[in-house]
Amino acid sequence: MRFVHTADWQLGMTRHFLAGDAQPRYSAARRDAVAGLGALAAETGAEFVVVAGDVFEDNQLAPEVISQSLEAMRTIGIPVYLLPGNHDPLDAASVYTSALFTAECPDNVVVLDTAGVHRVRPGLEIVAAPWRSKRPTTDLASAVLDGLPADGTIRVLVAHGGVDALDPDPNNPALIRLAALQDALDRGAIHYVALGDKHSRTQVGATGRIWYSGSPEPTNFDDIESDPGHVLVVDIDETDGAVSVDSRHVGRWRFLTLHRQLDTGRDVTDLDINLDQLPDKERTVVQLALTGSLSVTDRAALDVCLDRYSRLFAWVGTWKRHTHLVVVPADGEFSDLGIGGFAADAVEELVAAARADDTGAAEDAQAALALLLRLVDRGVA
Repeated sequence: MRFVHTADWQLGMTRHFLAGDAQPRYSAARRDAVAGLGALAAETGAEFVVVAGDVFEDNQLAPEVISQSLEAMRTIGIPVYLLPGNHDPLDAASVYTSALFTAECPDNVVVLDTAGVHRVRPGLEIVAAPWRSKRPTTDLASAVLDGLPADGTIRVLVAHGGVDALDPDPNNPALIRLAALQDALDRGAIHYVALGDKHSRTQVGATGRIWYSGSPEPTNFDDIESDPGHVLVVDIDETDGAVSVDSRHVGRWRFLTLHRQLDTGRDVTDLDINLDQLPDKERTVVQLALTGSLSVTDRAALDVCLDRYSRLFAWVGTWKRHTHLVVVPADGEFSDLGIGGFAADAVEELVAAARADDTGAAEDAQAALALLLRLVDRGVA
């Protein structure tokens, strides 16, 4: 028996920094990743797909998001089991009970809207632990495992949330207890645990039977999501219950963090080369953590560089909390501009202000000097 384990589609997600057509392209890529599961299922011979929570970004969505999402699921062509998670719980405002979802839900899509056993076919069951609020007060997964028999039926637990072994928090009563999962696996009540909530592909424990699939497209930068962009193809031998997991990379977008020390013009040039060599710029989001000390000329060159790549990448910008660039006018940097009189005196005043301790005034003076260099074409435009 073979199926596809995925999670955290969060259809309808927006990223605040994506402007212009980048956000619609990102949204389309997330839907395409869903629709693409049809080809993967055909290739691998998968019987069904389980989505372990957070199918939608929220319960309050634009009608077109719901309709387009359901159409993408329809094209998969095999049964798709949706588990409500913390982003889209089965509360009073649930998207799953809305008139539009109910009217347009394809025949191959099944919402796991009750806790416990859902029969797939004789000898094969899904055990579901859906969220009914954004803040459960108990371990939902352990609750549905309680009393489950080991009777030879192949069972897949589909659950959502953090596991205590990875995210210990004594104040979170909803954490999934790894010991309860392993006990159910050991006694043969379940055979695989499909988890959602963590957006990076992650194996839990040492059994090889408990996995977070991660999100099929990244949702955050790689300093937070180290291994997104996957779905898992899971095989369970119906004779002896043996499990194998094959990870498939399906993501097309990348969210990168680049740390760079910039102290010279050469460093700025190297950063330019690094950005230039990155492929698929239209599907790449880059945050830069920049530290160092630059002359006004080199800072102006950096601004020109970033301005250029802002038009090529889906987004590129600085990570403010980790960017600490000091701009200090170099000796003689403004001595050969070919100006005199009041203008030269003004430049001297700006240089002095740019070197002062008053951060606000210094930044204003640095910006003015950088503009001056561009106006006189000092090789930074």
